[in-house]
Amino acid sequence: MFSFAVEFALPGSVRAGLPPNQAALLPPAPKDPVVFARDIKPILELRCLQCHGKGRDKGGFRVDDRAALLRGGDSGPAVVPGHGTEGMLIALVSGLDPDEVMPKKGKLLTPTEVGLLRAWIDQGVPWDPDVTFARPAPRNLAPPQPGITLAADSKENPVDQILAPYFKAKAIPAGAVVDDRAFARRAYMDLLGLLAPPAELESFVADAAPDKRARLAARLLADDRHYAEHWLTFWNDLLRNDYRGTGYIDGGRESISRWLYSALCTNMPYNQFVAELVSPVPGSSGFTKGIVWRGTINSSQTPQMQAGQGISQVFMGVNIKCASCHDSFVNDWRLSDAYGMAAVFNDGPLEMFQCDKPTGKMTAAKFLYPQVGEIDPKLDKPARVRRLAELLTSPANGRLPRTIVNRFWARLFGRGLVEPVDDMEQAAWNPDVLDWLAKDLIDHQYNLRHTLEVLVTSRAYQMPALGTDESAVKEFVFRGPLVRRLSAEQFHDALSQITGVWYDKSELPAITNEVRACAVAADPLAVAMDRPNREQIITSRASAATTLQALELTHGQTLANLLHRAGEKLATPNVPTEALVGQIYQTALGRHPTGAEAEIGAELVGSPARADGVEDLLWAVAMLPEFQLIH
Repeated sequence: MFSFAVEFALPGSVRAGLPPNQAALLPPAPKDPVVFARDIKPILELRCLQCHGKGRDKGGFRVDDRAALLRGGDSGPAVVPGHGTEGMLIALVSGLDPDEVMPKKGKLLTPTEVGLLRAWIDQGVPWDPDVTFARPAPRNLAPPQPGITLAADSKENPVDQILAPYFKAKAIPAGAVVDDRAFARRAYMDLLGLLAPPAELESFVADAAPDKRARLAARLLADDRHYAEHWLTFWNDLLRNDYRGTGYIDGGRESISRWLYSALCTNMPYNQFVAELVSPVPGSSGFTKGIVWRGTINSSQTPQMQAGQGISQVFMGVNIKCASCHDSFVNDWRLSDAYGMAAVFNDGPLEMFQCDKPTGKMTAAKFLYPQVGEIDPKLDKPARVRRLAELLTSPANGRLPRTIVNRFWARLFGRGLVEPVDDMEQAAWNPDVLDWLAKDLIDHQYNLRHTLEVLVTSRAYQMPALGTDESAVKEFVFRGPLVRRLSAEQFHDALSQITGVWYDKSELPAITNEVRACAVAADPLAVAMDRPNREQIITSRASAATTLQALELTHGQTLANLLHRAGEKLATPNVPTEALVGQIYQTALGRHPTGAEAEIGAELVGSPARADGVEDLLWAVAMLPEFQLIH
């Protein structure tokens, strides 16, 4: 190993560089002027930022900007402007000493890159002043302040007022909306998870009042029971709540179903909802308790770490699972951030484990965003947890309302204002809509049903649906909601409405004898249709159909048994075949059968109706895209 030469150029300054015999081995520095953006910025981004940028400062050294670079690190100056072979940077990246080479991981610099760095330093370390590698300021964190003023005397939905200039700039016609039947199907499915009953649908279609869609949305949202049953699924996925599975057998996991159902039925304000989940009350502790896994587990899966991960992801749109093992490679979160959140739920400071190896470094409790507030690590655990709940629901935390209104937008429109929905550090395609919805939620005392009503009554929601490939384009442009598939729960509940065959036993005593799919453990049909096991937080379900689903829908015993029971139940002598066929079509599709459909349906069912014939017709209707999709 060679030793660095040290020369004293000015009092109090130290230059550490290569001795002359080593400097002679360096790649030559080009004489042409170096262009920072073209020649240097890519090198720093690819080779240095993993350890020395975006808030990381290994060895006390950062390359956030020119000033940080010139300050150097724990070992001395990194560069000496005008002297390319002096300072630690060139000595370490040159690779002349294999025991002292940077970067420690990844591809080493090429001779050309080392030469460019030499030339850059020789030429005075020029730096574009608008370029920074510092950790960016948090996005969507400040209290929401919409950048648009709404017309006070306008009767137009605020979302549509905000989107008007957007549509104009994108040359998108904003006038067309779907017909009443399509709107009713969307609204019933999105708000209650059920098909529109035929009598209610026909009454709605016949209503000539201009405000009938708004009145329908309000009426659906006032249906406490059906609303709670439907949105239970949304929150079960997010909160990792279920009725059986890993952890329930030995008490290592607690259900929050009864608390959750009650909170949804009573329309608990969202800030209170969050506070009671984070700082638990009786019945709500299962979320932060997490799963006590059997056997040896990775340090990133401890209950404390699960609590920190879950709270960050669900309520702030931040995924710190990668940072629970090591500094994240996909975003700017660090191991210490994840352990700081986990330490809130520990009896004291936590030792950090990097890739499951102890580091000997302890981390005290801290909030992910110190801009919002601090957590005193000297507090006992219950007080720390209460403080965390206070910070999450604080008016200073604009991330909380933005995250939930973004999740609601994604659920109703098929794609979020911010995508992915678990990366709220990304920019919204329309920040004004995001901010207005978040502020409106706060102004209405965190009433989630109010936000849903605003969204469903907007013309944006009522625009014709588009194919799902619209969400995959490089630069997303909102042109209307996306076509969505029925969820596993919606599919089963819709079939139960058509057939009158519901689940036999509910896990929730508050639900009546019409037991919906939300209230039972998953069966093979639900699993095939992407109902998760909820051992991980699931914030969105897959939209594309799969081979497994096709096999289960056509050959699965669960669906076969349901339709067989339905055939026997519906094939009664007192219901004429024509009426039975019409009833099935009206309930399933919200319309009467066409002439051809009525004729084929009557032929399948037979006269008098046969159980196997009714079963065949139900199979045919259930397989229709018109039934399985929300347009």
